[in-house]
Order: sequence, then C-alpha cells, then structure tokens
Amino acid sequence: MDLRLPRPRGPRRGRPAAGTTGRARGRWPAAAAALVVLAGAGTWTAVASDDAPPVHRTDRVMTMDGGVRLDTSYFTEGPSSRRRPAVLLAHGFGGSKADVRDEAEKLARDGYAVLTWSARGFGRSTGRIGLNDPKAEVADVSRLVDWLARRPEVRLDKGGDPRVGVTGASYGGAVSLLAAANDPRVDAVAPSITYWNLADALFPNGVFKKLWAGIFLNSGGGCARFEPELCAMYNRVAESGKPDAAAVKLLQERSPSAVGDRIKVPTLITQGQSDSLFTLGQADAMARAVKANGAPVDVDWIAGGHDGGDLEADRVTSRVVSWFDRYLKDDKGADTGPAFRVTRSGGVDSTDGAALLRGASSDTYPGLDSGRRAVALTGREQSFQNPAGSSPPAISALPGLGGSGGLSQLSSLGVGISLDFPGQYARFESAPFRDDLRITGSPTATVHVRSSADDTVLFAKVYDVGPGGTQQVLPSQLVTPVRVEGAKSGRDVSLTLPAVDHAVRKGHRLRLVLSSTDLGYASPAAPATYTVSLRSALQVPTAPAVRTAAAPLPSWVWWLPLAGALAALALLLTGRRRTGAPAPDPALAEVPLQITGLAKRYAKSADRYAVRDLSFRVEKGQVLGLLGPNGAGKTTTLRMLMGLIKPDDGEIHVFGHAIRPGAPVLSRVGAFVEGAGFLPHLSGRENLELYWRATGRPAEDAHMEEALEIAGLGDALARAVRTYSQGMRQRLAIAQAMLGLPDLLILDEPTNGLDPPQIREMRQVMIRYAAQGRTVIVSSHLLAEVEQSCTHLVVMDRGRLVQAGPVSEIVGSGDTLLVGTGAPVEAPVVEKVGALPGVLSAVATEDGLLVRLDTGGSAQRLVVELVRLEVPVASVGPHRRLEDAFLTLIGGSA
Repeated sequence: MDLRLPRPRGPRRGRPAAGTTGRARGRWPAAAAALVVLAGAGTWTAVASDDAPPVHRTDRVMTMDGGVRLDTSYFTEGPSSRRRPAVLLAHGFGGSKADVRDEAEKLARDGYAVLTWSARGFGRSTGRIGLNDPKAEVADVSRLVDWLARRPEVRLDKGGDPRVGVTGASYGGAVSLLAAANDPRVDAVAPSITYWNLADALFPNGVFKKLWAGIFLNSGGGCARFEPELCAMYNRVAESGKPDAAAVKLLQERSPSAVGDRIKVPTLITQGQSDSLFTLGQADAMARAVKANGAPVDVDWIAGGHDGGDLEADRVTSRVVSWFDRYLKDDKGADTGPAFRVTRSGGVDSTDGAALLRGASSDTYPGLDSGRRAVALTGREQSFQNPAGSSPPAISALPGLGGSGGLSQLSSLGVGISLDFPGQYARFESAPFRDDLRITGSPTATVHVRSSADDTVLFAKVYDVGPGGTQQVLPSQLVTPVRVEGAKSGRDVSLTLPAVDHAVRKGHRLRLVLSSTDLGYASPAAPATYTVSLRSALQVPTAPAVRTAAAPLPSWVWWLPLAGALAALALLLTGRRRTGAPAPDPALAEVPLQITGLAKRYAKSADRYAVRDLSFRVEKGQVLGLLGPNGAGKTTTLRMLMGLIKPDDGEIHVFGHAIRPGAPVLSRVGAFVEGAGFLPHLSGRENLELYWRATGRPAEDAHMEEALEIAGLGDALARAVRTYSQGMRQRLAIAQAMLGLPDLLILDEPTNGLDPPQIREMRQVMIRYAAQGRTVIVSSHLLAEVEQSCTHLVVMDRGRLVQAGPVSEIVGSGDTLLVGTGAPVEAPVVEKVGALPGVLSAVATEDGLLVRLDTGGSAQRLVVELVRLEVPVASVGPHRRLEDAFLTLIGGSA
C-alpha cells in the first residue's frame, strides 16, 4: 500500500509517515567529514506554465556517507546572481522526490532555491530505510545543507551557513524537526502531519498499533528494505503482539522527541484531525516542547490526515510560504496567521454535496485541556469479555481508508462507521445536553479496572449519541488504547481520550465506551473477563478562546452584480461589432451546424494544437455524439461553438451565421457545459424564471412549460434546489439549457454523477427533444449510452477528426473485424498483427482481437496471416459494439 497523501505540501502524498530519529551523538559542523560530492554532471530542465516565469531544475545524484547515493532535484527561478533563501523539501514515506515537485516549483517562483531528494531506500536513491537515523537520513540533510552553502544563488548568514528552512509532511515532517535539532544552520521548519515520538505513535500506552505498523512496513517495500535492526524489531513485536523495552527505546531514539530540547527555530506545525496514525496529541507534545525552548510556534489543525479527508493543500502551502517569508526572508509584514487555527465543518453544500469548511482561531495555542467542563456520567459497574484470539474485533478507524473524502472527517457530519460487539464492552452515558457543546482537546476520565488476566488491554472512546440513543458517531474515528498492569487486584486507571474538535448538538449525549478489542491494535489472545466502574466525571476541554470565523457571504453576492455590469458592457461592445459581422450563407440557412477547417492552438504555442483541421456537419433532427478520449479537444470545440473562445483558423456556421462572440444566432443555441450553478434556497422553477429574466427576453419566449415537460421534473420544481439529488440538478440544468426551445442544444457530459435510472431518463430527454425537429449535440464518455441515444457520431482524437457518420455505419463498419480466439491474445502477438500488410490497427479484447483494415486489406488475407502467426482463430466477423469501434478508431489514429 502506498502511504503517500495528496499533500498540501512536501510529502503530502505520504500516507503514513513513520520515521524516526535517533539521539544525536554530536553536532554536524559544516566541515564534517565525508563532504557531499557530485556523482553526476546533472541535467538542467526548464519547467514553465503558461503564465508563470520558467523554473529551472537540475537533477543530480549525490554521494553521502557510506557511499549511499541520493537522487536530488534543485529548483530555481531567475538569475543566479540574485541571492535567495533556500528550502529543503522532504517527501513522505513510500514516496520520492517526484511527489513534491509541484510544491518545489511554487516555492522557487516565490523566490526560494529549493532542493528535493529521495530519502534512503526510496525512489532511485540507494541505501536502506533507517527511519530517520541520526547517522544516516538526518546526517544526509546536513550534507545537503553543505551543498546549498556552496551555491552562488543561495543567501548566506556566514561562510558555510546558508539561510535555509526545511519542510515536509509525515516522514518528511519528522526529518525537518530532526534537522533543526542536529544542524544549527537550519533557520525555520514547517512539519506537517508527522510524529513527535514514533514509539508513542506505534505503541501508544504500551499497545501495538498493528495495522498501521504493517501498512508502514509494506509501503517501504518489505522488511528487507529496512535496516536489519528495524526489521528484527518489527518481526519480534508483530509476533508477540506486545512492544518490548528494546523496541520502544529504538523508536524513541530516532524520534524528534529525543532531541526536542535542541529545536529552537520558528516552527509551523500542521496536524491532521482525520489521522489515526499521528494524532493531534503528537502535535501538542511538539508544540509544547518547541515553545519551551523559546522559539515561535504556530499550530494548525487541518481537516484531513493519514485517514483521508481534505488536506487543504492551497491554504496550507500559502501559510508555509508566509512562514518562510517571515523567518527566512525577514519580511516583517508577512502574515503568518494565528497562533492556533482549526478547521471545522460548516455543513454540506446543497448544490454539490461537498463538505463546507470554516476556520476557527485563537491568539494563543490552547493545548488539549483548556476550559475543562465536568460532564456527569451514569452507569453501574459492568463486566465484559475479551474473546479468545481477540476476535471479532471492534472497529473504530479503518487505517488509511477514506480517500479524499475521509471516513473520519464524516463524523463531523453525523456519519460513523464504528462498531462494538455485545458482551465485549462497558458504557457510561451523560444526560442530554441542554445547549450545544464544542469539544476541543482531549477529554479525560478515571475508571476502576479489575481483570481475570494479568495482561489487560482496554480501548477507550467517547461517542456523540443522537436523540433516542441509537445513532452514535465516533469523532474522527479515534480510540485510546491502554495497557493496564496489575489489574487482577483492581486499580484506578486515568484515561486521556483522543484529542478532537467536535460539536455536540443540543439534545445529544456523550457515551464513554471501554472495549476489549479493536481492529487496528494487537490485544491479548487469551480469553478474560474485565470489570469496570466509574471513578470520576468526564472532563471535557472546550477551548473557549477559540472562535469560529463568521460564515462568508455566498460568492454570488459579490460576483453577480459585477457579472451583470460586465455583461452589459459586453453587449454594448459586441452590439457594435455585429454591424460588421459577415452576411449569413443562404445555402446553410437550414443547417444547424457546419464546422470547416477549425483549429485552436494552445496558449503561447505556435505548433501545439488542442483542435486541428476539424470539419463536420450536423443536420436537423439528429442527436450527435461527440466522442474522444481525454484531451481529444471536445470541450474546446464546444467552447468555440458557443462563442466563448475564438478559433485560430476555420469557420463555424450555425444556421448559416458565422459564430462570433455575441452573435445574434447564439440565441438559437442552448448549452449545458461543465455544470450549472443554482441558488440553493430557491425552488427549481424560481431558479429558471430568474435565469430567463436575466436574458432580457420576453417571458412568453421561454416556453417554460414545454421545456419542463421534456425534462420531466414533475413536482420537484416546487422544492428548494438544495433538496435535489444529483440527478434532479442535472435535469434542472438541462431544462435551463432548453428554455426558449433552442434549435440547437449542446450538452457536455449530461449524465455525470447519475445512477442508471437517471441516465435512462436523461437519454429519453435528449431523444424527445430531437424528435421535435431540433438538434442535440452531446459529449459523453458513456459509450453504451451514446450508442442508444445518438443517431450520428463524430469521433475525435488529439484534436483531429477520426471518423464521422451515422452510428450504424461506424459500429457496423466493414473495415473492422472481430476475431474470436476464445482466450486473450498476448501483447507481442497483437503487435505483430497490427504490423501486418493491410492492417491499420489491432486491439486485444477479452476473448480475441479487434482488427481495423485499410483499403487494401481483406478478411481472407487476414485469416491466412493469423494462422501463420499461430493465432487460434475461432471466428471472424464484423463487430457490432460502439466500444469496440471506438477503441479501434482511436488505436488507428496515432
């Protein structure tokens, strides 16, 4: 499993980032032994976007201590004569320098010299993974700082001492902290979603976090890729299910906490709320230690983490840049943000179902126990079982599972996945709250535990329970494991529950649960009975100084008046141009669309085309499918057709009129391209009426009822759009495009996000519309739907026309044969068939080949050649699937 995260920075793609640092054996002076030497001449590459200055990259292999070779990339922008601060940008565990290239280019454009590298054992670098061993990975960072000190474009504080910051996420975040502790030349750091003490992260309270540890090991390439002592440690702990003192010591020695008293540089800490690997408690320990050293510290709790969710990439990257601007460029005016910020859920966007995020902040970091409030719990003494083999286990988090949505993030929206098995837990519950309660930090409680076994492990969690007591949500899907020693005779146990930021609504309860098992952890295999009773109330931190920012006004409040003014100005300007528009072509007056020699080059390119030499014609009553792979030029063509962008060459005629921005004939065109926006609080009908009034055309010209009947919206028109399903919003968008019953209707991916019944309804909408003598052009990736709904096709690839004509001709084209072989054909044989005389292309299918013939090819000759190549031909005939035809056409257009 790849642990890399979609990162806001550095190794954001790194999903777990376990790494550690050992205790420093001494300082790493600039003149230390084994200077970094250049192992390759390096290759310079210019990297540029359309609107940004070029960034130059050079790739080098550098030799470290012990002969290990690190693969590096160096990014700069502008002349080498300009001195600038440097940034070392580290990647996440399981990744490489390639994961942080985009961020490196951005930092270079912001005025930094940026050096990225693949850590030992990753990418093209050699060596074994040492979990940020002070003698290996951490020493490598100092060698990289040595190299930066010799660069003419890097700003120096003194000889051999560059002005340098270090940033990275997960594994790379830990090495940034370790570098600051071990090399006094590091001036600022910005670690993200990382650990302070790796032993605490993987062995919390003496319990083995087995799923994350296993994922971590495998993402590194297996045990053989690690240093032998790490491999032996993992095997020992995984087999016993319990960390020993040597394992704890090994991980502690390679953790930032081991050298925390030496981290005395400005530190921006970003930590994830959706993170069962490196929890908010790790960031809290980090912040307290660095602050005690007298260094500036800001803390930012983001929505995402190693369990998925929104990593807020743009915002976090901007904050890192500001942090370095302040402490590396000495820009006193740089806004580094509040001392503490936490991202909170603002509900769900009714238009697209996306989670809305809002920031809350404070001028001071509150820690995890600020503003504690006692919450009384009720519940008698309870006994429960630890089953043999700890199976079935309770479920809290699903490590690493969640993707961009993040299952743990859904808890803020009232959705949970946790599961506790009857007879395997005790629970204690509060009364319903009379007011809303915001938990920010780590709740605590004390319980008395008695066990029938010497080895006792409990898993503590606090649920948010809805009215009625049935629906419960585990905030951030987090649980605290605790190993209880001496429980046979009974003992009091203080519980520090996971740090969260969670809103408990009025009428809800809090439920403290202690379970005997958990999927993510190793627990005793021997059956046992645990007995638990309460010793104190639940103490809940509320962080009263942290205030949520006011919700911003909807964006349309700002852009709608401006858009109206701009539209009015555009009408005035284009109205003047219309007097000079070319006269319509009477021969095309009844032709909905004719495109001739259309071309559009990419921005600032003389020879790279998005669309090139495109020509086709569409007649009345047709439903035309515009097909092609991503990048084929479909959307660019549609934008030119609607007058949104201007072609570089060629002509577009709609009913004989040449298309220009603001051309009057565009009033006969309705379009739905890349989604439509609606005001969520208004009903569907109100949205359509408002849209039509904005066109300035008479109400009777809207043909509102006819359009709505074709779209089939029914009673939903009276409901607020925020209550609509995705399918209803799509159909409302189609209805909006059909207002005025345009003679030419253009739909770009109209079935995106629809389920099969909704897709079938959309198909009928298009067919009914064309049946009234109008024309529909639809761009879609769903080939089966296109085959059922379209009468004609235009197939594009790489900006060019591949084939155009009726669906029946293209699907049943005689020049494409389906060769049945009864089994898949190996790739080398497919290549040989494609190279045969008379064959344009050959594509493998599940049980044969699709072969497209040129004008000189024939089925008889093909069969002879296939037999010669020992292809087991079972049948040969024309194919009849659009998918097959499409693959063949695209394969033959290279």
